[in-house]
Amino acid sequence: MSDKRKADGVNQAGSLVKRQKSEAGNSLAVVPTEPPKGALMRTVKRTSDLQAPIMLLTGHEGEVLSCKFSPSGRQLASGSFDQMIYLWNAFGECNNYMALKGHTGAVLEVQWSHDGRNIYSASTDKTLCIWDTEIGERVKRLRGHTGFVNSCASTRRGTELVVSGSDDGTAKVWDPRQKHAVKSFENKYAITATAFSQDAGLIFAGGIDNQIRAWDLRKDEVMYSLTGHFDTVTGLRISPDGDYLLSNAMDNTVRIWDVKPFAPTGTRLQKIFEGAPHGFEKNLLRPCWSPDGDYVATGSGDRSVVVWDVATQKIVYKLPGHKGVCNEVDWTGSIIASASNDRTLFIGELNVEEVK
Repeated sequence: MSDKRKADGVNQAGSLVKRQKSEAGNSLAVVPTEPPKGALMRTVKRTSDLQAPIMLLTGHEGEVLSCKFSPSGRQLASGSFDQMIYLWNAFGECNNYMALKGHTGAVLEVQWSHDGRNIYSASTDKTLCIWDTEIGERVKRLRGHTGFVNSCASTRRGTELVVSGSDDGTAKVWDPRQKHAVKSFENKYAITATAFSQDAGLIFAGGIDNQIRAWDLRKDEVMYSLTGHFDTVTGLRISPDGDYLLSNAMDNTVRIWDVKPFAPTGTRLQKIFEGAPHGFEKNLLRPCWSPDGDYVATGSGDRSVVVWDVATQKIVYKLPGHKGVCNEVDWTGSIIASASNDRTLFIGELNVEEVK
């Protein structure tokens, strides 16, 4: 591969690593090897069953635009400009065990179903696809959008629903058992980020008008709008407890909003985080929560992953390593994943106990 390094490297934990080709194809992972005699090694407390504290995953032939851990945290899905979706083990050697092919445009976002059996993917080919993760095949192609499908999100529990947001200015809600969208919400401007509320009663949709709208699925109307961003909203994620919404935007801020049902509309903005610029590429950078909700993270145009402490709003980690814009990060257990324009992903251990 063109971006494959010629020599063995040293991972950030200080242990020597070498490249090993996975059995699934041309995807590579960083794995540990024996250090040379006399090498000075730093002891690192391990917090996962990754084969090394930091794993580099390569194989995509285009920018990696999205990555999400499965509900179990044992698999990782990645979507790329190369029109492919790769599934990786999130343990051991992090082998690439499946490749999903069928889109005719860049895959802008991937999302797991809450039972882990399906993957949903949004693409520039104007479709939303459903993939069976056991047989590795596309089981449905959902048509209805007339522009790029920028985002998709699924419900966390109960009846499985999927929401998609598009350049055509609509957010559509889909029942995977049906062919057509069950609901369609109109907006004047392109929608670039979507999310469901915890109880799936609301969908949140942000776009190029800088606003986030909360649509009520029962009343088919906007319940309230979240205003404060000064540029395009690029990513949305509901908190683990469902009480707060995390947003990233091209105004170079990440924000937390109170989305509890009876929170006063004028006081929904809770926190503003700075330190993760978007850069000139203006990609759709998508943030995430830590599993306990105490930290938030996002990729950055400066090629790093930025992690903040929610309580103090201070940056506690700025993780280097990528050679291009970091488009999306996801977090499960003690490991964090990042997808980048440099066509690679990193999975690495992150021990937040060190900063408490």
